[in-house]
Amino acid sequence: MSSSSRPILFVSLPESGLFNPLHTIAGEFTRRGVEDLWYATDEERRSDIDALADASKIRFASLGDVVPELSSLTWDEDVYAKVTGPKRFAAHAALIRHTFDPALHVEKYKRLVKIVDEVKPALMVIESLTAYAVDIAITRKIPYVLVVPFLPSNYVTSYTPFGKAYTHADFPVPHSGLSVKMTARQRIENRLFRWRTLGVFLRPSMMRMLKKDKRTSEELGIDPEARRFMAKIDRAELVLVTSLAELDYPFTAPDNMRMVGALIPPLPQAPESDGLDDWLSEHESVVFVGLGTTTRLTAGQVSGMLEVIRRLSGRTHFLWKLPKSQQHLLPDTPLPANVRIESWVPSQLDVLAHPNVKLFVTHGGGNGFHEGLYFGKPMVVRPLWVDCHDQAVRGEDFGVSLTIDAHRTGVDEIERAITRVLDEPSFAGRARHFGEQLRVAGGAATATDLVLALPALS
Repeated sequence: MSSSSRPILFVSLPESGLFNPLHTIAGEFTRRGVEDLWYATDEERRSDIDALADASKIRFASLGDVVPELSSLTWDEDVYAKVTGPKRFAAHAALIRHTFDPALHVEKYKRLVKIVDEVKPALMVIESLTAYAVDIAITRKIPYVLVVPFLPSNYVTSYTPFGKAYTHADFPVPHSGLSVKMTARQRIENRLFRWRTLGVFLRPSMMRMLKKDKRTSEELGIDPEARRFMAKIDRAELVLVTSLAELDYPFTAPDNMRMVGALIPPLPQAPESDGLDDWLSEHESVVFVGLGTTTRLTAGQVSGMLEVIRRLSGRTHFLWKLPKSQQHLLPDTPLPANVRIESWVPSQLDVLAHPNVKLFVTHGGGNGFHEGLYFGKPMVVRPLWVDCHDQAVRGEDFGVSLTIDAHRTGVDEIERAITRVLDEPSFAGRARHFGEQLRVAGGAATATDLVLALPALS
Protein backbone atom coordinates (compact mmCIF):
# COMPACT_ATOMS: atom_id res chain seq x y z
CA MET A 1 0.00 0.00 0.00
CA SER A 2 1.13 3.53 -0.81
CA SER A 3 0.17 6.36 1.46
CA SER A 4 0.68 10.06 1.93
CA SER A 5 1.50 11.72 5.23
CA ARG A 6 -1.43 14.13 4.97
CA PRO A 7 -4.45 14.57 2.70
CA ILE A 8 -4.29 15.02 -1.07
CA LEU A 9 -7.02 17.21 -2.55
CA PHE A 10 -7.91 16.87 -6.24
CA VAL A 11 -9.80 19.81 -7.79
CA SER A 12 -11.28 20.12 -11.27
CA LEU A 13 -14.03 21.66 -13.30
CA PRO A 14 -16.88 19.27 -14.17
CA GLU A 15 -16.69 19.37 -18.00
CA SER A 16 -15.70 15.98 -19.41
CA GLY A 17 -12.59 17.17 -21.25
CA LEU A 18 -11.24 18.77 -18.07
CA PHE A 19 -12.65 16.35 -15.50
CA ASN A 20 -11.68 13.03 -17.09
CA PRO A 21 -7.86 13.34 -16.92
CA LEU A 22 -7.83 14.22 -13.22
CA HIS A 23 -10.48 11.59 -12.52
CA THR A 24 -8.22 8.98 -14.15
CA ILE A 25 -5.24 9.97 -11.99
CA ALA A 26 -7.40 9.94 -8.86
CA GLY A 27 -8.53 6.43 -9.82
CA GLU A 28 -4.90 5.29 -9.98
CA PHE A 29 -4.37 6.64 -6.45
CA THR A 30 -7.33 4.63 -5.13
CA ARG A 31 -6.15 1.45 -6.89
CA ARG A 32 -2.79 1.83 -5.14
CA GLY A 33 -4.47 2.19 -1.76
CA VAL A 34 -3.31 5.75 -1.11
CA GLU A 35 -5.21 7.00 1.93
CA ASP A 36 -6.80 10.35 2.78
CA LEU A 37 -7.89 11.37 -0.70
CA TRP A 38 -10.42 14.09 -1.44
CA TYR A 39 -11.93 15.31 -4.73
CA ALA A 40 -13.61 18.72 -5.04
CA THR A 41 -15.74 19.48 -8.08
CA ASP A 42 -19.34 20.32 -8.96
CA GLU A 43 -22.20 18.30 -7.49
CA GLU A 44 -23.11 16.59 -10.77
CA ARG A 45 -19.88 14.56 -10.57
CA ARG A 46 -20.55 13.07 -7.12
CA SER A 47 -21.41 9.59 -8.43
CA ASP A 48 -18.31 9.51 -10.66
CA ILE A 49 -16.09 10.19 -7.66
CA ASP A 50 -17.91 7.75 -5.40
CA ALA A 51 -17.40 5.03 -8.03
CA LEU A 52 -13.61 5.39 -7.78
CA ALA A 53 -13.41 3.56 -4.45
CA ASP A 54 -10.98 0.65 -4.81
CA ALA A 55 -8.14 -0.36 -2.47
CA SER A 56 -8.78 2.98 -0.79
CA LYS A 57 -11.65 5.45 -0.76
CA ILE A 58 -11.82 9.00 -2.00
CA ARG A 59 -14.17 11.50 -0.40
CA PHE A 60 -16.25 13.85 -2.51
CA ALA A 61 -16.33 17.55 -1.64
CA SER A 62 -19.08 19.46 -3.41
CA LEU A 63 -18.48 22.82 -5.06
CA GLY A 64 -22.18 23.24 -5.75
CA ASP A 65 -24.08 23.33 -9.02
CA VAL A 66 -22.61 23.98 -12.46
CA VAL A 67 -22.32 27.66 -13.42
CA PRO A 68 -24.30 27.84 -16.70
CA GLU A 69 -22.15 30.62 -18.22
CA LEU A 70 -19.04 28.43 -17.82
CA SER A 71 -20.48 25.22 -19.25
CA SER A 72 -20.63 24.88 -23.02
CA LEU A 73 -23.42 22.33 -22.61
CA THR A 74 -25.79 25.02 -21.32
CA TRP A 75 -24.91 27.90 -23.65
CA ASP A 76 -27.70 29.22 -25.81
CA GLU A 77 -27.48 28.86 -29.59
CA ASP A 78 -26.25 32.42 -30.10
CA VAL A 79 -23.28 32.02 -27.76
CA TYR A 80 -22.49 28.56 -29.14
CA ALA A 81 -22.51 29.91 -32.71
CA LYS A 82 -20.10 32.71 -31.79
CA VAL A 83 -17.54 30.58 -29.93
CA THR A 84 -17.55 27.87 -32.63
CA GLY A 85 -17.74 30.21 -35.63
CA PRO A 86 -15.68 29.95 -38.83
CA LYS A 87 -13.32 32.86 -38.04
CA ARG A 88 -10.81 31.69 -35.47
CA PHE A 89 -10.00 34.98 -33.84
CA ALA A 90 -13.67 36.00 -33.64
CA ALA A 91 -14.45 32.68 -31.93
CA HIS A 92 -11.48 33.09 -29.58
CA ALA A 93 -12.60 36.62 -28.66
CA ALA A 94 -16.19 35.51 -28.15
CA LEU A 95 -15.06 32.86 -25.70
CA ILE A 96 -13.07 35.43 -23.70
CA ARG A 97 -15.97 37.87 -23.57
CA HIS A 98 -18.47 35.22 -22.53
CA THR A 99 -16.44 33.50 -19.81
CA PHE A 100 -14.23 36.23 -18.34
CA ASP A 101 -16.26 37.39 -15.37
CA PRO A 102 -14.72 37.12 -11.90
CA ALA A 103 -18.15 37.06 -10.28
CA LEU A 104 -18.77 33.64 -11.84
CA HIS A 105 -16.00 32.09 -9.72
CA VAL A 106 -16.55 33.74 -6.33
CA GLU A 107 -18.94 31.15 -4.91
CA LYS A 108 -16.69 28.30 -6.06
CA TYR A 109 -13.70 30.03 -4.48
CA LYS A 110 -15.50 30.44 -1.15
CA ARG A 111 -16.70 26.84 -1.13
CA LEU A 112 -13.22 25.56 -1.91
CA VAL A 113 -11.67 27.71 0.84
CA LYS A 114 -13.99 26.00 3.35
CA ILE A 115 -13.00 22.59 2.00
CA VAL A 116 -9.30 23.46 2.23
CA ASP A 117 -9.77 24.65 5.81
CA GLU A 118 -11.45 21.35 6.67
CA VAL A 119 -9.15 19.00 4.76
CA LYS A 120 -5.84 20.84 5.35
CA PRO A 121 -4.23 19.21 2.30
CA ALA A 122 -0.53 18.52 2.12
CA LEU A 123 -0.87 18.78 -1.65
CA MET A 124 -3.45 19.91 -4.18
CA VAL A 125 -3.68 18.28 -7.63
CA ILE A 126 -5.48 20.78 -9.85
CA GLU A 127 -6.83 20.62 -13.39
CA SER A 128 -5.09 23.45 -15.21
CA LEU A 129 -8.11 25.64 -16.01
CA THR A 130 -9.47 25.59 -12.45
CA ALA A 131 -8.03 29.03 -11.78
CA TYR A 132 -9.70 29.65 -8.43
CA ALA A 133 -8.04 26.50 -7.03
CA VAL A 134 -4.62 27.76 -8.12
CA ASP A 135 -5.41 31.12 -6.51
CA ILE A 136 -6.12 29.36 -3.21
CA ALA A 137 -3.02 27.16 -3.42
CA ILE A 138 -0.74 30.14 -4.05
CA THR A 139 -2.44 32.35 -1.46
CA ARG A 140 -2.38 29.62 1.22
CA LYS A 141 1.11 28.47 0.18
CA ILE A 142 -0.10 24.91 -0.38
CA PRO A 143 2.12 22.84 -2.69
CA TYR A 144 0.23 21.95 -5.86
CA VAL A 145 0.45 19.99 -9.10
CA LEU A 146 -1.18 21.08 -12.37
CA VAL A 147 -2.66 18.56 -14.81
CA VAL A 148 -2.81 19.94 -18.36
CA PRO A 149 -5.06 18.11 -20.87
CA PHE A 150 -3.78 20.14 -23.83
CA LEU A 151 -0.73 20.36 -26.02
CA PRO A 152 2.20 21.44 -23.80
CA SER A 153 2.87 24.65 -25.74
CA ASN A 154 -0.75 25.80 -25.37
CA TYR A 155 -0.21 26.25 -21.65
CA VAL A 156 3.06 28.18 -21.83
CA THR A 157 2.47 30.49 -24.82
CA SER A 158 1.24 34.03 -24.23
CA TYR A 159 -1.96 35.17 -25.92
CA THR A 160 -0.79 38.80 -25.86
CA PRO A 161 2.39 40.47 -27.19
CA PHE A 162 3.86 41.43 -23.81
CA GLY A 163 3.18 38.37 -21.67
CA LYS A 164 5.92 36.06 -20.44
CA ALA A 165 6.15 32.87 -22.49
CA TYR A 166 8.30 29.78 -22.86
CA THR A 167 7.91 29.93 -26.65
CA HIS A 168 9.38 32.35 -29.20
CA ALA A 169 7.60 35.35 -30.75
CA ASP A 170 6.63 33.53 -33.94
CA PHE A 171 5.39 30.37 -32.22
CA PRO A 172 1.76 29.66 -33.20
CA VAL A 173 -0.60 31.39 -30.76
CA PRO A 174 -2.99 28.95 -29.05
CA HIS A 175 -6.39 28.77 -30.77
CA SER A 176 -5.00 30.21 -34.02
CA GLY A 177 -4.79 26.81 -35.70
CA LEU A 178 -1.57 27.87 -37.40
CA SER A 179 1.35 25.58 -38.16
CA VAL A 180 4.90 26.38 -37.15
CA LYS A 181 5.62 26.31 -40.89
CA MET A 182 4.11 29.72 -41.70
CA THR A 183 4.11 31.85 -44.78
CA ALA A 184 5.04 35.52 -44.39
CA ARG A 185 1.34 36.38 -44.37
CA GLN A 186 0.62 33.80 -41.69
CA ARG A 187 3.42 35.17 -39.50
CA ILE A 188 1.74 38.55 -39.66
CA GLU A 189 -1.62 36.94 -38.92
CA ASN A 190 -0.08 35.12 -35.95
CA ARG A 191 1.39 38.28 -34.46
CA LEU A 192 -1.86 40.16 -35.07
CA PHE A 193 -3.69 37.40 -33.16
CA ARG A 194 -1.76 38.47 -30.05
CA TRP A 195 -2.35 42.18 -30.58
CA ARG A 196 -6.03 41.64 -31.28
CA THR A 197 -6.34 39.60 -28.07
CA LEU A 198 -4.81 42.49 -26.19
CA GLY A 199 -7.34 44.72 -27.92
CA VAL A 200 -10.20 42.61 -26.54
CA PHE A 201 -9.04 43.43 -23.01
CA LEU A 202 -8.61 47.13 -23.82
CA ARG A 203 -12.26 47.57 -24.72
CA PRO A 204 -14.21 49.62 -22.14
CA SER A 205 -16.43 46.70 -21.15
CA MET A 206 -13.42 44.43 -20.55
CA MET A 207 -11.48 47.17 -18.76
CA ARG A 208 -14.39 47.42 -16.34
CA MET A 209 -14.27 43.65 -15.94
CA LEU A 210 -10.54 43.75 -15.22
CA LYS A 211 -11.09 46.37 -12.53
CA LYS A 212 -13.86 44.23 -11.11
CA ASP A 213 -11.48 41.25 -11.12
CA LYS A 214 -8.86 43.26 -9.20
CA ARG A 215 -11.44 44.37 -6.60
CA THR A 216 -12.76 40.85 -6.23
CA SER A 217 -9.26 39.45 -5.73
CA GLU A 218 -8.53 42.04 -3.05
CA GLU A 219 -11.83 41.36 -1.27
CA LEU A 220 -11.12 37.63 -1.26
CA GLY A 221 -7.58 38.20 -0.02
CA ILE A 222 -5.93 36.51 -3.03
CA ASP A 223 -2.16 36.92 -3.14
CA PRO A 224 -1.34 39.38 -6.00
CA GLU A 225 1.31 36.89 -7.14
CA ALA A 226 -1.47 34.53 -8.20
CA ARG A 227 -2.71 37.03 -10.79
CA ARG A 228 0.56 36.91 -12.72
CA PHE A 229 -0.05 34.93 -15.94
CA MET A 230 2.80 32.45 -15.53
CA ALA A 231 2.65 32.22 -11.73
CA LYS A 232 0.47 29.12 -11.98
CA ILE A 233 3.32 27.33 -13.76
CA ASP A 234 6.28 28.88 -11.97
CA ARG A 235 4.88 28.13 -8.51
CA ALA A 236 3.75 24.56 -9.26
CA GLU A 237 5.64 21.59 -7.88
CA LEU A 238 4.88 19.75 -11.11
CA VAL A 239 3.08 20.46 -14.38
CA LEU A 240 1.85 17.13 -15.75
CA VAL A 241 0.92 17.30 -19.44
CA THR A 242 -1.16 14.53 -21.01
CA SER A 243 0.78 14.75 -24.26
CA LEU A 244 4.30 14.34 -25.66
CA ALA A 245 6.97 16.79 -26.71
CA GLU A 246 7.05 14.87 -30.01
CA LEU A 247 3.40 15.79 -30.67
CA ASP A 248 4.11 19.51 -30.44
CA TYR A 249 6.38 21.99 -32.14
CA PRO A 250 9.81 22.47 -30.52
CA PHE A 251 10.07 24.82 -27.54
CA THR A 252 11.96 24.95 -24.24
CA ALA A 253 9.65 23.56 -21.58
CA PRO A 254 9.73 24.74 -17.94
CA ASP A 255 11.89 22.63 -15.65
CA ASN A 256 8.86 21.43 -13.69
CA MET A 257 6.92 20.21 -16.76
CA ARG A 258 6.64 16.47 -17.40
CA MET A 259 4.97 14.80 -20.39
CA VAL A 260 3.09 11.73 -19.17
CA GLY A 261 1.06 10.91 -22.27
CA ALA A 262 -2.60 9.97 -22.57
CA LEU A 263 -4.35 9.03 -19.33
CA ILE A 264 -6.00 5.68 -19.92
CA PRO A 265 -7.73 3.80 -17.06
CA PRO A 266 -7.73 0.00 -16.94
CA LEU A 267 -9.69 -1.53 -19.82
CA PRO A 268 -12.23 -2.73 -20.60
CA GLN A 269 -14.19 0.01 -18.89
CA ALA A 270 -17.56 -1.48 -19.85
CA PRO A 271 -17.47 -5.28 -20.30
CA GLU A 272 -21.25 -5.33 -20.81
CA SER A 273 -21.74 -3.20 -23.91
CA ASP A 274 -25.17 -4.30 -25.24
CA GLY A 275 -23.58 -6.26 -28.06
CA LEU A 276 -21.45 -3.39 -29.31
CA ASP A 277 -18.20 -5.34 -29.00
CA ASP A 278 -19.74 -8.22 -30.95
CA TRP A 279 -20.88 -5.81 -33.68
CA LEU A 280 -17.38 -4.34 -33.95
CA SER A 281 -15.91 -7.84 -34.17
CA GLU A 282 -18.25 -8.72 -37.04
CA HIS A 283 -16.87 -6.00 -39.32
CA GLU A 284 -13.27 -5.91 -40.51
CA SER A 285 -13.22 -2.13 -41.00
CA VAL A 286 -15.09 0.36 -38.81
CA VAL A 287 -14.89 4.16 -38.77
CA PHE A 288 -15.77 5.56 -35.35
CA VAL A 289 -17.45 8.97 -35.46
CA GLY A 290 -17.28 10.57 -32.02
CA LEU A 291 -17.45 14.34 -32.04
CA GLY A 292 -17.40 14.94 -28.29
CA THR A 293 -20.08 16.03 -25.85
CA THR A 294 -20.12 19.68 -26.98
CA THR A 295 -20.57 19.50 -30.77
CA ARG A 296 -24.04 20.49 -32.00
CA LEU A 297 -24.72 19.40 -35.56
CA THR A 298 -27.24 20.86 -37.97
CA ALA A 299 -29.72 18.88 -40.07
CA GLY A 300 -27.58 19.54 -43.13
CA GLN A 301 -24.44 18.26 -41.43
CA VAL A 302 -26.23 15.09 -40.29
CA SER A 303 -27.60 14.40 -43.77
CA GLY A 304 -24.18 15.12 -45.28
CA MET A 305 -22.49 12.60 -42.98
CA LEU A 306 -25.13 10.00 -43.84
CA GLU A 307 -24.45 10.57 -47.53
CA VAL A 308 -20.73 9.97 -46.96
CA ILE A 309 -21.57 6.78 -45.07
CA ARG A 310 -23.88 5.64 -47.88
CA ARG A 311 -21.20 6.25 -50.51
CA LEU A 312 -18.70 4.14 -48.53
CA SER A 313 -21.06 1.19 -48.21
CA GLY A 314 -19.13 -1.95 -49.10
CA ARG A 315 -15.87 -0.21 -48.18
CA THR A 316 -16.28 0.24 -44.41
CA HIS A 317 -18.84 0.34 -41.60
CA PHE A 318 -19.48 3.31 -39.32
CA LEU A 319 -20.18 3.53 -35.62
CA TRP A 320 -21.58 7.00 -35.00
CA LYS A 321 -22.04 8.33 -31.48
CA LEU A 322 -24.83 10.86 -32.03
CA PRO A 323 -26.38 12.32 -28.86
CA LYS A 324 -30.06 11.59 -28.30
CA SER A 325 -30.75 15.32 -28.31
CA GLN A 326 -29.62 15.46 -31.95
CA GLN A 327 -31.18 12.28 -33.26
CA HIS A 328 -34.32 14.13 -34.30
CA LEU A 329 -32.15 15.42 -37.16
CA LEU A 330 -31.99 11.93 -38.66
CA PRO A 331 -34.24 11.40 -41.71
CA ASP A 332 -37.42 9.35 -41.60
CA THR A 333 -36.07 7.24 -44.48
CA PRO A 334 -34.04 4.07 -43.77
CA LEU A 335 -30.46 4.64 -42.67
CA PRO A 336 -27.53 3.20 -44.65
CA ALA A 337 -27.00 -0.47 -43.88
CA ASN A 338 -23.36 0.14 -42.96
CA VAL A 339 -24.01 2.46 -40.00
CA ARG A 340 -24.80 1.84 -36.34
CA ILE A 341 -25.91 4.94 -34.47
CA GLU A 342 -25.68 5.08 -30.67
CA SER A 343 -26.71 7.96 -28.45
CA TRP A 344 -23.90 6.95 -26.09
CA VAL A 345 -21.20 4.30 -26.05
CA PRO A 346 -20.36 2.78 -22.66
CA SER A 347 -16.67 3.53 -23.23
CA GLN A 348 -15.07 5.47 -26.07
CA LEU A 349 -11.76 3.97 -24.99
CA ASP A 350 -13.06 0.42 -25.41
CA VAL A 351 -14.19 1.34 -28.92
CA LEU A 352 -10.86 2.90 -29.87
CA ALA A 353 -9.01 -0.11 -28.47
CA HIS A 354 -10.87 -2.52 -30.76
CA PRO A 355 -8.63 -3.77 -33.60
CA ASN A 356 -11.39 -3.44 -36.20
CA VAL A 357 -11.70 0.32 -35.66
CA LYS A 358 -9.48 1.68 -38.41
CA LEU A 359 -10.17 5.42 -38.26
CA PHE A 360 -11.46 7.96 -35.75
CA VAL A 361 -13.51 10.97 -36.88
CA THR A 362 -13.13 13.40 -33.97
CA HIS A 363 -13.70 17.04 -33.04
CA GLY A 364 -10.00 17.24 -32.11
CA GLY A 365 -10.27 17.87 -28.38
CA GLY A 366 -7.10 17.25 -26.38
CA ASN A 367 -8.32 14.02 -24.78
CA GLY A 368 -9.82 12.46 -27.90
CA PHE A 369 -6.83 13.39 -30.06
CA HIS A 370 -4.35 11.73 -27.71
CA GLU A 371 -6.62 8.76 -26.94
CA GLY A 372 -6.98 8.03 -30.64
CA LEU A 373 -3.22 8.05 -31.08
CA TYR A 374 -2.66 5.95 -27.94
CA PHE A 375 -4.57 3.16 -29.68
CA GLY A 376 -2.80 3.77 -32.99
CA LYS A 377 -5.83 5.14 -34.83
CA PRO A 378 -5.35 7.67 -37.63
CA MET A 379 -7.92 10.44 -37.66
CA VAL A 380 -10.06 12.81 -39.66
CA VAL A 381 -10.40 15.89 -37.47
CA ARG A 382 -13.41 18.18 -37.65
CA PRO A 383 -12.23 20.94 -35.25
CA LEU A 384 -14.95 22.34 -33.02
CA TRP A 385 -13.29 25.39 -31.47
CA VAL A 386 -10.27 26.92 -29.66
CA ASP A 387 -7.60 24.25 -29.02
CA CYS A 388 -9.21 21.74 -31.41
CA HIS A 389 -7.73 23.71 -34.32
CA ASP A 390 -4.28 23.43 -32.74
CA GLN A 391 -4.51 19.64 -32.40
CA ALA A 392 -5.80 19.39 -35.97
CA VAL A 393 -2.90 21.25 -37.54
CA ARG A 394 -0.34 19.23 -35.60
CA GLY A 395 -2.10 16.04 -36.62
CA GLU A 396 -1.65 17.03 -40.26
CA ASP A 397 1.96 18.14 -39.79
CA PHE A 398 2.88 14.88 -38.04
CA GLY A 399 1.08 12.72 -40.60
CA VAL A 400 -1.61 11.16 -38.40
CA SER A 401 -4.73 12.97 -39.64
CA LEU A 402 -6.47 15.13 -42.19
CA THR A 403 -8.71 18.08 -41.35
CA ILE A 404 -12.22 18.89 -42.53
CA ASP A 405 -13.75 22.31 -41.95
CA ALA A 406 -17.08 22.19 -40.10
CA HIS A 407 -18.25 25.31 -41.91
CA ARG A 408 -16.89 24.88 -45.43
CA THR A 409 -16.13 21.23 -46.21
CA GLY A 410 -18.73 19.48 -48.37
CA VAL A 411 -19.69 15.84 -48.75
CA ASP A 412 -17.16 15.14 -51.51
CA GLU A 413 -14.26 16.49 -49.44
CA ILE A 414 -15.30 14.53 -46.35
CA GLU A 415 -15.52 11.34 -48.40
CA ARG A 416 -12.08 11.97 -49.92
CA ALA A 417 -10.52 12.64 -46.50
CA ILE A 418 -11.91 9.45 -44.95
CA THR A 419 -10.99 7.37 -48.00
CA ARG A 420 -7.46 8.73 -48.14
CA VAL A 421 -6.74 8.09 -44.46
CA LEU A 422 -8.12 4.56 -44.79
CA ASP A 423 -6.20 3.80 -47.99
CA GLU A 424 -2.79 5.37 -47.34
CA PRO A 425 -0.82 3.18 -44.88
CA SER A 426 1.37 6.08 -43.74
CA PHE A 427 -1.43 7.55 -41.61
CA ALA A 428 -1.93 4.34 -39.62
CA GLY A 429 1.83 3.80 -39.44
CA ARG A 430 2.46 7.24 -37.96
CA ALA A 431 -0.45 6.82 -35.54
CA ARG A 432 1.00 3.51 -34.31
CA HIS A 433 4.40 5.19 -33.91
CA PHE A 434 2.98 7.84 -31.60
CA GLY A 435 0.84 5.25 -29.84
CA GLU A 436 3.99 3.39 -28.82
CA GLN A 437 5.53 6.61 -27.48
CA LEU A 438 2.38 7.48 -25.54
CA ARG A 439 2.36 4.07 -23.88
CA VAL A 440 6.04 4.37 -22.96
CA ALA A 441 5.32 7.76 -21.35
CA GLY A 442 3.31 5.89 -18.73
CA GLY A 443 0.11 7.91 -18.41
CA ALA A 444 -1.66 7.77 -15.04
CA ALA A 445 0.90 5.39 -13.53
CA THR A 446 3.78 7.77 -14.29
CA ALA A 447 1.75 10.77 -13.13
CA THR A 448 1.01 9.04 -9.82
CA ASP A 449 4.63 8.02 -9.31
CA LEU A 450 5.76 11.62 -9.85
CA VAL A 451 3.19 13.04 -7.46
CA LEU A 452 3.86 10.53 -4.70
CA ALA A 453 7.59 11.26 -4.90
CA LEU A 454 7.11 14.97 -4.12
CA PRO A 455 8.66 16.31 -0.90
CA ALA A 456 5.25 17.62 0.22
CA LEU A 457 4.14 14.01 0.77
CA SER A 458 7.28 12.75 2.46
